[in-house]
Amino acid sequence: MMPLTFAEPGEENIIKKVGGSPDVRRHLENLGFVVGGNVTLVSTLGGNVIVKVKEARVALNEEMARRIMV
Repeated sequence: MMPLTFAEPGEENIIKKVGGSPDVRRHLENLGFVVGGNVTLVSTLGGNVIVKVKEARVALNEEMARRIMV
C-alpha cells in the first residue's frame, strides 16, 4: 500500500484506504474516491496530481493525494 502520489502515470490502481478527518474523507468520497474504486494517475506537477476517477478528471493537491492509499 502506498500514497497516490507514488503511483506511476497511466497505471490503474485500486483505492485501498482513504485517510484524514471525517470531513476530508467525506469530501474525497463525494469526488469519487471510495475504497475498492479505480483511480488512474494522469500527471503530476510539483507534488500536485491530476487523476481519472469514475470517468472524470480531478486535480488534487499533494496533501489530499497523500491521504489516498492505493
